[in-house]
Amino acid sequence: MQQQTPRDVSAEIARSWLLVAATRPEDFDAAEASRADQIILDVEDAVDPRRKDSARGDIVDWLSSGGSGWVRINDRTSDFWSDDVDALAGLPGLRGVMLAKTEAGAHVTETFDRLRGTTPVIALVESALGIEEAAAIARARGAYRLAFGSGDYRRDTGTSADDLAMAYPRSRLVVASRVGKLPGPIDGPTVGTSHPVLREQSSVAVALGMTGKLCLDLEQLPIINEVISPTRSDVAWAREFLADFEARGRVIRDGSDLPRLGRAEKIDRLARAFGVEPA
Repeated sequence: MQQQTPRDVSAEIARSWLLVAATRPEDFDAAEASRADQIILDVEDAVDPRRKDSARGDIVDWLSSGGSGWVRINDRTSDFWSDDVDALAGLPGLRGVMLAKTEAGAHVTETFDRLRGTTPVIALVESALGIEEAAAIARARGAYRLAFGSGDYRRDTGTSADDLAMAYPRSRLVVASRVGKLPGPIDGPTVGTSHPVLREQSSVAVALGMTGKLCLDLEQLPIINEVISPTRSDVAWAREFLADFEARGRVIRDGSDLPRLGRAEKIDRLARAFGVEPA
């Protein structure tokens, strides 16, 4: 598989989203050069409240000096939200923000408006209330994608990390994204160094309809990118189907043709974006 760079893969279809603590500006350049489709500089949970100002300043300096990335900002109800959006508004390297602990559509819209109405907002849903309000959040003006803050959700609800227990909130975000006409949601990170566990959890997320995953470690990136990409055999099937469909004059033969056409076109589009060649 040809590896695309972060600048090659649109955030709309980005698979891997690498979180980088804003307290480690020495890591920003390496993250940008990594195999992550997109990077997120984290000024929220990764930063002690006493260091928010200095960490925010480091982000501003980097984004103003040629760096490019997303920023996870503090939630709308926090004491830090206003300073975050005011500092980031209009920065040349800012691709968008991830709004922590989103629980209402108004949180997204107010953030979007304070960022001058041009910066996309990924709503990070991390609580029971946020899951219940997911459709309204997805419909909010300025919403770009939804993301799942799985760790905080488990803490809020007492839910285990079991796949069955986590299927409901993930599926809610998938359905809400469709209702809001957004791309598929971004799954929460897998904590730990076990690559088989990461592969399994990424596969489960894909099976539920999620199309991206947060990441905490550079070594996780290749696995996430591989699992969320179409397989080489899927690409071969899609291109064979599309070639046959064109050869017969795009004639619909039965009720299965249109669903298969939609699937084939999607696979082909993603394969071209991710550099996946057929088997």
